[in-house]
Amino acid sequence: MTSAVYLIFGATGDLARRKLFPAFYALYRERKLGDRFAVIGLARRPRTNEQFREDLHESIQEFARYNVTKDEQWESFAEHFEYMSLDINNVDGFRQLRELTDKLDDKFDVGGNRLFYLALAPELFGGVSHNLKAGGMLDASGWNRLVIEKPFGYDLPSAEKLNAEIRQVFDEQDVYRIDHYLGKEMVQNINVVRFANTFFEPLWNNKYISNIQITLSETVGVEERGGYYDRSGALRDMGQNHMLQMLAVMAMEPPSRLHPEDIRDEKVKVFRSLRGFQTAAEVRANTVRGQYVSGNVKGQQVPGYREEDSVNPESTTETYFAARVFVDNFRWAGVPFYIRTGKRSPVKTTEVVVEFKNVPNNVYLSRKHRLEPNLLVFRINPMEGIYFKINAKRPGSEGTVIPVAMDFCQSCQVGLNTPEAYERLLYDAARGDSTYFTRWDEVALAWKYVDKIASAWGERTEDLHMYAAGTWGPERGQRTGGRGRLPVVAGEWSA
Repeated sequence: MTSAVYLIFGATGDLARRKLFPAFYALYRERKLGDRFAVIGLARRPRTNEQFREDLHESIQEFARYNVTKDEQWESFAEHFEYMSLDINNVDGFRQLRELTDKLDDKFDVGGNRLFYLALAPELFGGVSHNLKAGGMLDASGWNRLVIEKPFGYDLPSAEKLNAEIRQVFDEQDVYRIDHYLGKEMVQNINVVRFANTFFEPLWNNKYISNIQITLSETVGVEERGGYYDRSGALRDMGQNHMLQMLAVMAMEPPSRLHPEDIRDEKVKVFRSLRGFQTAAEVRANTVRGQYVSGNVKGQQVPGYREEDSVNPESTTETYFAARVFVDNFRWAGVPFYIRTGKRSPVKTTEVVVEFKNVPNNVYLSRKHRLEPNLLVFRINPMEGIYFKINAKRPGSEGTVIPVAMDFCQSCQVGLNTPEAYERLLYDAARGDSTYFTRWDEVALAWKYVDKIASAWGERTEDLHMYAAGTWGPERGQRTGGRGRLPVVAGEWSA
């Protein structure tokens, strides 16, 4: 891993505790993070280095993939971490930060490289970027890279404003916008399965594929994020980024080479080909929005969305979003992509299902033959793997056809301890590999698409469908048939 000083803004927050610090430790244990690095934790609250390192240890102990004890290896790792209390609105604090950064740069022979990770609210990105420059933090001899979390804006105009502020300080090539779903093992495996296997790529088009379904369901409610979520909703929180990014990965053309910009160019072509909505009636015909009310999740009674902390009791914010999306290019003309995400679902799962067209039924007409569509399923979370369903003869029968499954369970492999998404993305950012980060034109085109949906939804509230917590969402969003517990597989879209 390239040597650098990593500056974590928001170091006392939940993201740093659950994801970033365990990621650093895993990279260190796997020798991807050598000895020429330093991490500076930055937040407003006062902490000593000793307190910060104790917090670091507790974080890693609770969330890391590797066990940790306070031994010589731990001490060697922890000495690279220091803390500084910082008011991000005070440029003098950034000058003091530069002194600390230069000191650690010299101590660990880093070479002047800086990676700024802003685990902050998006409205703070621009101010922090300008203060980094004003405080002299960008004057070192190495590279400077900015890593920022979603949400990147609230709509296209706010995203454009935010991007303009950041671009006054950083070039586009130095801005790394994280969508952590792109760091997940099976999402990255999709293109390998597609482009490295001759029995998939020739079939990956509208001649052989009936539809593609992308489901991202959560059993949790809004938890402590009620204030943020009530301003955002499922469309902006999940649809604009995670869902459309996974759609782009499924629909993109093969890149000419495995170069970050070539891969991202192909994703942009998908976003440009999305069939936009011209009227509010088109939006209502192709989308479903819902909000959970009280219900039972895993045997426990849970409150409705409007009863959650920091949520408006009369809120019309959606906690469920489903859409029928079309990619109007030569490969995908006429093939619907069904995307769906919802909170308080009965099962936590992220899956992508490719449903192939049926063979002609002139051969197998008898009732004893139950021909079902072939399915290719990428299981992304919580279990990782690939599932393939085909039709075959039932053993010992007179030619009875039944569906059989071939299931590769990556999570079941003995001793497998796959890296977390944030480990990969931190590692990639430090190496300058932007493949699995979103480029500005991707962000802008995604906002342009979802803004039409949000605008139509804002015109009326009667199409907000309520659903009980612990169910798969509004009845209108369900489609019948398919693989049992996933009601979005196969069948007809309920208009």
